[in-house]
Amino acid sequence: MGGPGWRPRLVALDIDGTLLRWVDGSGTPHEEVSPAVVAAIGRAMDAGAHVVLSSGRSVHAMTPVADLLTLRGQQTPSGDDRLWIVASNGAVLSRYAPLEVVHEETFDARDAVRSVLEQHPTALIAVEDRGGRGYHVSRPFPDGELDGELVVTDLEQMVAQPVSRVIVRDPDATADDFVEMAGRLGLQGTDYVVGWTAWLDLTPVGVSKASGLAHVCADLGLEAADVLAIGDGRNDVEMLAWAGRGVAMGQAVQVVRDAADAVTGTVDDDGAAVEIDRWFG
Repeated sequence: MGGPGWRPRLVALDIDGTLLRWVDGSGTPHEEVSPAVVAAIGRAMDAGAHVVLSSGRSVHAMTPVADLLTLRGQQTPSGDDRLWIVASNGAVLSRYAPLEVVHEETFDARDAVRSVLEQHPTALIAVEDRGGRGYHVSRPFPDGELDGELVVTDLEQMVAQPVSRVIVRDPDATADDFVEMAGRLGLQGTDYVVGWTAWLDLTPVGVSKASGLAHVCADLGLEAADVLAIGDGRNDVEMLAWAGRGVAMGQAVQVVRDAADAVTGTVDDDGAAVEIDRWFG
């Protein structure tokens, strides 16, 4: 973190488990933000800070959260005052509103998917529909785990072309099972992150929320040192380590806490609001 007088010029916020509480035992979030968090984010924007949503969600599942927060853009050097949104763990960068995808990183996922299915042959696979508002899925996912339209598609067809992200989900496995499998396989040619459950995101090598935010900062004339980042999941580790101040939510697992400069309250205790108000309250 910067020296005396430091104040964030950009606030990067994870969504699920940071802004949105989890529905107990379901692996899905409540689609509502507490008044305390909404008010804190409003104070940050009023002070001139850029607020950027940074999530593993698809961009189409992030714009409703931007609307819930009544986020508004700040003027940029290019004269574009639309919000920046970092989606798909950094693989898709968009401006909103209106929504425009301005940058996308893709990779050939065929070998990685094949390797994973050799270990978990009953796992579900999903690929974002790059031109639509949902996902192509090998079989239906548990209710509430994916947003948008879900189209059952032949697996070979799903990964025949480069993709920005692949989701692997095995309701019969655990997160620890996936951590062990991913480390053992290596998954050459991809990066990966394991979620709270047996949920694995495969992404292009070198792509993370941190790389996406670095792109945003370059556009805004900012640096990592100007960023306050808050998150709770394994897919936030790079972002928290990269930011000038990285803060883990109180319910985060140890590997996430270790990457952060500080730990705030849990999502149930409005930990994001507590941290934001440290600087803008």
